[in-house]
Amino acid sequence: MKKPATTDSDIRSALHAKRLRHARSHPDTLVIDELGLAHARGRIDIAVINGCIHGYEIKSAKDNLDRMAMQIGIYRQTLQKLTFVTAPKHVEGIVNAAPQWCGVIAAEQGPRGGIEFHTVRKAVRNPEVDAIMMAHLLWRDEVIELLSNAGYLPRDLRQPRQHLYRMLCETLSLSEITSSIRTFMIRRRDWRGRQAPASYDDLSLHLSSV
Repeated sequence: MKKPATTDSDIRSALHAKRLRHARSHPDTLVIDELGLAHARGRIDIAVINGCIHGYEIKSAKDNLDRMAMQIGIYRQTLQKLTFVTAPKHVEGIVNAAPQWCGVIAAEQGPRGGIEFHTVRKAVRNPEVDAIMMAHLLWRDEVIELLSNAGYLPRDLRQPRQHLYRMLCETLSLSEITSSIRTFMIRRRDWRGRQAPASYDDLSLHLSSV
């Protein structure tokens, strides 16, 4: 009997339950579905944010690869790691088209109906990430807070948003920006339909790398 085609929701649920369970349980790690990138120019299916911003893009058996080149163009600028989680039919096409630093995980429905995962290629650090584009995950007031803490005067912070991002990347290292992104996302209240935990109310903005 032919196996039914996997769907995005099938793979996503199994990925959260099996491959991302440890990350989801770690207090210093955020796991976010449908994270917008580059001010909504793109979106990654799942983002895992701790000492690194690792995106997981799902390609089910019902999907095609028509948008893959466009997606990679955004992902290579904004994500420090990227893994494609895909139905077996797409594995060869993704391996051939994606940069070598991208990971590939095959997701196939097992004999009992559950999704089974097989790592085809492990993700490594993206050598092409653009710190300024990655910093777009921060809101303008968050960038201003970081620059203010770094010693910039109020008159310096009245610049256009793009200029503020450049200033931030000249001031902080990539690991400090990553840490700040995680910290601010934890602090945001009523963001993405969730309430920030009370334990983070007075969280200090330490910029040590993680």
